[in-house]
Formats: sequence, structure tokens, C-alpha cells
Amino acid sequence: MGKDVERRTFTREDRQRYRQKVRRCLDVFALMLNEFRFDSDEPLTGLEIELNLIDGNAEPAMRNTEVLNHIANPAFQTELGQFNIEVNVAPRLISGDGFGEYERDIRVSLSDADERAHKADAHIILVGVLPTLLQKHTSIDTISTNPRYQLLNEQIIMARGEDIYIDIRGVERLQTYTDSIAPEAACTSFQLHLQVAPETFANYWNASQAIAAPQVAVGANSPFLFGKELWRETRIALFEQATDTRPAELKAQGVRPRVWFGERWITSIFDLFEENVRYFPPLLPVIDEEDPVTVFESGGVPKLGELRLHNGTIYRWNRPVYDIMNGRPHLRVENRVLPAGPTVIDLLANAAFYFGLVRALAEQDRPIWTQMTFSAAEENFHAAARNGIDARIYWPRVGEIDVADLVREHLLPLAYEGLDRWGVNPARRDQLLGIVERRCQTRINGATWQVGMVRQLTEKRHLGRTDALREMVHRYLELMHTNEPVHTWPLD
Repeated sequence: MGKDVERRTFTREDRQRYRQKVRRCLDVFALMLNEFRFDSDEPLTGLEIELNLIDGNAEPAMRNTEVLNHIANPAFQTELGQFNIEVNVAPRLISGDGFGEYERDIRVSLSDADERAHKADAHIILVGVLPTLLQKHTSIDTISTNPRYQLLNEQIIMARGEDIYIDIRGVERLQTYTDSIAPEAACTSFQLHLQVAPETFANYWNASQAIAAPQVAVGANSPFLFGKELWRETRIALFEQATDTRPAELKAQGVRPRVWFGERWITSIFDLFEENVRYFPPLLPVIDEEDPVTVFESGGVPKLGELRLHNGTIYRWNRPVYDIMNGRPHLRVENRVLPAGPTVIDLLANAAFYFGLVRALAEQDRPIWTQMTFSAAEENFHAAARNGIDARIYWPRVGEIDVADLVREHLLPLAYEGLDRWGVNPARRDQLLGIVERRCQTRINGATWQVGMVRQLTEKRHLGRTDALREMVHRYLELMHTNEPVHTWPLD
């Protein structure tokens, strides 16, 4: 949700000054892209994992402050809901056995954090949307106490001017109103960061947009919300609706949403930041003391605080990131389409598929985005979120195809090639991409396993939906700790 900010009230003057300052930052950023050397010699990757907390009854545990006090590790932070926390995994190269290092790091961190969470009578679970979450768990009273979330909620509701309407039509239909952004806390994601050079950023972002659909299809893990079976990756629809600042009239006028796939292929990272400034009014007009022009002209590295904060309140599924590390600026693509879970090894299989495929496509002589319309990529994305691994999507030179067949026959060979270019250990490459392949062969991912298990529990054990969801979550948690890929989990 962006950087910490203090609770405060913004004036009209604040918003006017912020608008001027963010445009000044944008001008300096344009100069930096032409004149600065950005750090990209050894491109690092990074991971963020959003987590749910549950109690002994498999229901949300509203205890993130208490849990974080027990964990006492700065890598773990609050998230929007009191039943959420997030872990930031230290960035690293994926060459050699980088994925193995990620696996060991994540498993040790999560195991230690889970053990400490038990002191607060809570368990940590990796899942896209917690299946036992009900609407009563997502009220304004369940938003985390961190002032930035309260402030963001106030600004979004104020911008909208009315309650938020949620309408998700899937296997079943959910229609409800909310007076806060708290339902967005249901969306727990697995976010991938990839450092890139300015001159190749557009290629990597365009490629990321093109492959968002197959990523979501094979990684879907969010089929239930508020007791209803909806999309296979319900998180996509919920996030788009639960933080929408537009009333119906502005939607009808074509005003752009803040949770946004985008509307065109780009030629530079500047295109995205310029769109942010041109299309979206500020939600958090906090003024930084830095004058970016003065810093730039003196040879320093500007923080561009207003531009970065503004960027953090526009929720692109592939977000551009400008950051500074060890005094040197760098750029990243932040890939935000994936859900958390089901296991650490499944997460890393999803990461390997993305990092390998995006590199292969970004370096092609005839880029994929020159062969398909942007609207086709967006339609693919929502079809994949709705239908998961059983989706049919469009792909250039192939036409309409089952996404599982597309991945196996066309995309996995490219992902292998891309991981080879990153210098990934072949045994680790084969292990992780093999998991993706076997998901496609079995048509089992997190979403299909959850749905299948609930069906077994309702049809064979005659449990009601609420009890079946609770029992399924208990089994899910037990299997999650085995770290066996979800396509191997039993369905009986």
C-alpha cells in the first residue's frame, strides 16, 4: 500500500502544491532517464508474500499487531487487514541456485514466524483469498491500526463519495456494498520484482502484460469469497472493485480505474509515470522537503518522493518502480498478478515460470506485443482469472487455445530458454518448471484443489458449505506444511 504516512487532513492547498511537485519530479525523472546511469549490471530479483492469520477454527485471526510483536523481525510487516501480514524476502540473483536460496530463506522465515504466531493463538497460511473469510470480517473495524491504511481508506471513500458496490459473477454470484476498502484485505498476493535497465524496461513490461493471463491461469488459488464459489482467481475481480474510487457516472464516462491493467503497449517506463500524473488525482498529497531539481543539478540522486508515493496509490497489475539502493537509482517491474500459496515450492515454480518466460519474450526479435492487441491481452487476463487453468485464451499464430495446452506446448519451452539465459542451475530449473507442467497435465492448481475438496466434503460427507470450507482449510494448512506441490495433494 506504499510508504508509511501519518494520520492527517489534507487541504486544497496541499493538493495544489502536491500536483506541482509531482510534475516537477516527473520532469526530473525524464532528465534522469537521458543522463543517469541506472544500476542494472547484475539484475536482482525480489519477492513479497502476503499472508493470512487464522485461529484454531480456521477463521481469520484479527491479531497481526500481536503476532508481529512476537515475530520481532523487520522483514515482516502489517498489511491492510488485521488478519494479514507481509514478508519481504531479501533480493538476490537467480543465477546458480538462487531459487534454492529463496526456498531455504522463505521456509526458515515462515516456519519461525508461524511458531511465534502460535503464542498469539494464530497460524500463518499461504492462500490467495482465505476461504473462511466472511463479510463480517472485513469492516472498517478490522483494518490494521497503521495510520496509512486508515488514511488511505478515508481518501478512497471520500473520492468515491458513496459506498463501494461489489458484484462478482462467477460459478455463483456475490453482490454487496461496503463502506470501506476493508474487503481488499481478502486479496493476498505473491509479488515478483525484476530489476531492469531503462532501455529494456518497456520490453519487460510489455512481455509481463502479455503473459499475465497464463500466469494467473496456472497459479490461480482464490475460488471462494464470503462463502461463495466465484472466479478461480477471485482476487483479481475483488481488488479491482474494492478500491475503485469511481462512482457509476465516472465509470460510464470512461474514467480510468486505480486498479488498472493499462490500455496500451509502451515504449519507455516514462510512459507509465506520465500516465499516472496525467490521469490520476493524488490520494495522499504528502509533500517531501527535497527539491529534485536542486539535487539533480548538484549531481545527486533525487528521491522523487511525491512521484513514488503517487505511483504507490495506482495499482497496476505490472507496476513500474523507481528506487534507490546504496546511493544508486534502479528500475524494477513489479509483477502483482499472482496469489499467495499454496506452498513455498509452488510459489517458486510460479516465479521461475515468470522470470524465465518474461526474459525469453523480452529478448525476441519479433516481440509478442507486436503480434497481438493490448485489448486481447486484457481480455485474456480476465478470462484466465475467471476460469483458471481451464480457460481458453487467444495467442498469436495459435489462435484460441486451452491455456494449459498453450503453456505446455508453447510457453514452457520459452521459460526453459529464459532461465538458461539467467544462468539458473539446470536441476532447479527442471524441478520448478516441471511443477508447472504437471499442473497443466493434471489440471490441478490451488483453485481446483480447493473446489474439488469442498465438493468431496459436501457430497460425500454431507457437510454444509461453512463446515466444508472450514474442514478444507484445516487440510490445506496441513498439506501446505509438507511443501509438496499442490497438484500432488490428495482429494479424498
